[in-house]
Amino acid sequence: MRTAQEIKQILEEAILPMKPGKKDYRIGCIGSGFIMKDCHLVSYRGAGFNPAAIASRTRAHAQEVAERHHIETVYDTWQELVKDESLEIIDIAYPPDLQPGIVEEAVKNPNVKGILCQKPLAMDLAGARKIADLGDQYGKKIAVNSNMRYDQSMRALKKLLDMKELGEVVLATIEMRAIPHWQTFLTEYDKLEIFGMGIHHVDIFRYLLGDPERITCVCRTDPRSKFPHVDGITQYTYSYADGRMATSLDDVWAWPEDPCEKDIYIKWRVEGTEGMAEGTIGWPYYPEPVPSTLRFTSRNYPHQWIEPKWDKVWFPDAFEGTMASLMCAIEKDEEPEISARDNIKTIACVEACYLSIREKRSVLLEEVLKGENI
Repeated sequence: MRTAQEIKQILEEAILPMKPGKKDYRIGCIGSGFIMKDCHLVSYRGAGFNPAAIASRTRAHAQEVAERHHIETVYDTWQELVKDESLEIIDIAYPPDLQPGIVEEAVKNPNVKGILCQKPLAMDLAGARKIADLGDQYGKKIAVNSNMRYDQSMRALKKLLDMKELGEVVLATIEMRAIPHWQTFLTEYDKLEIFGMGIHHVDIFRYLLGDPERITCVCRTDPRSKFPHVDGITQYTYSYADGRMATSLDDVWAWPEDPCEKDIYIKWRVEGTEGMAEGTIGWPYYPEPVPSTLRFTSRNYPHQWIEPKWDKVWFPDAFEGTMASLMCAIEKDEEPEISARDNIKTIACVEACYLSIREKRSVLLEEVLKGENI
């Protein structure tokens, strides 16, 4: 059996991203908002990747970001950028209703080998399937920026679960009290929390535990969000055929504003038959670089908590992982780790949540995937 120090080291190293043999793929970046300028491009430059061109909805914004990150070419529109045959990867950070149209044009560029889509992949299941089908039709690797899968605590937790250090999972929970930097495009949709923020947790349960059998979701509108929406505060539960449960409570405007103080956090916990793990996600403290945390206790290591430490943080360091995994898929001619084809089931889980809200019942995932009642 491994020692406590050995398992701690394994978990500390589990966060390391894939290492592509070729790092200088020419990347065309579409979008110049927060996620692109403060996350994607910061991590890419740190990793030695090669963002070579950028376009946004306004040239002025694209030019500003290009100057900050030393990007050589600025296009007036994304339509011009995706036709640049010197580019090998297209990196999209645009609103989800526009993403399928961008992918439809980008796949036509013969030199483009891969596309990194932003999450959510599309507005609905049909849009997600369209993007995956385009990748297959044109022979392009299409990945999804489900970046919570590269949060340091989630990467290590997945390793812990795969090693069966906790035995069989009984219950997994996430509790989020946060104040996000709302993307302005979300005010244009009636879908809000699950679609814009909760999708991280919707996807991470799939990454950690696999696909659920059924999903149950309840929600309320949040009077602290000053625009129309359906789901301001949500709780959704995954039920698995073997009895496992995973549930997330998402309160994403957890502040009545000044003069009240803030108390924001994301906590998670996984209980098993042989042990328990718990931790926090450092994101709510952005821009302060606060690493996520994990500690676990197990029958294998009696009367102690084992607690790996990292100096990396989710925002922006995890974004190296999503791009690196796409590069590795291109090199090996394999399906990306976070592929558009796999992400169809994440969008199906989102659809199941909204169907559960509308019809006030538990929804079988297979029911949604077959297209019933959507």
